[in-house]
Amino acid sequence: MVISAAQLGFRELNEKIKSTSEDACINDCYGQRFIGCGASDKTITVNGTPGNALGAYLDGAMVQVNGNAQDAVGDTMNGGKIVIHGNVGDALGYSMRGGEIYVKGDAGYRTGIHMKQYKDIKPVIVIGGSAGSFLGEYLAGGIIIVLGLGSEDVPMGHFTGTGMHGGRIYIRTNADTDALLAGNLVVTQVIAEEATPDELKEIETYISEFAAHFGLYGTELVNNRFLLLRPNTNSPYKQLYTKN
Repeated sequence: MVISAAQLGFRELNEKIKSTSEDACINDCYGQRFIGCGASDKTITVNGTPGNALGAYLDGAMVQVNGNAQDAVGDTMNGGKIVIHGNVGDALGYSMRGGEIYVKGDAGYRTGIHMKQYKDIKPVIVIGGSAGSFLGEYLAGGIIIVLGLGSEDVPMGHFTGTGMHGGRIYIRTNADTDALLAGNLVVTQVIAEEATPDELKEIETYISEFAAHFGLYGTELVNNRFLLLRPNTNSPYKQLYTKN
């Protein structure tokens, strides 16, 4: 089904998407919210700029955006995939519980906040460019990968890993770890060290899929240096909530 969203409010547009068992192609999208909310069994292609909460509660469907997207993409997502051929706003993958999100460009603040996993159900976010401050805030599970393509050597803002108590963050960078900690780009409550070849095997599949979506070469990316952030289980909140 092909839908022109030019004259539709978000309620009308989403009713049209839900009413069909076919895949949906949405043209002329100008900020309509909640596209694909809870969808489980179709491919939704968006040409334009979807509004907040694209793919919220997504439960197995595939959403592709040929453009940028606004805040809260994949909010509380359970499964499926979201592919953004542009940039995204804040709170990407908020409380995400499963599935995968691939962003060609940059992401705003608080990417992956409250992401979590249950047993083998592991949410994954791959950002091609850079991410804003508070990346992985209160991360409880899953994987976040920041590739830093086309960005400076430090592809994230301040306070990465604040409150992190699970999951892993991989950042492609040549920056010195001590300098990142000293500059508050990474909080000292997490362990930050260069990823080993064995650790990088965990993300090879996701980087290869990212490359396939956007016409890049995944092998070249995964062979670069990555910084791995993981929670310090001995004292996860010591720096934030005590003086010593």
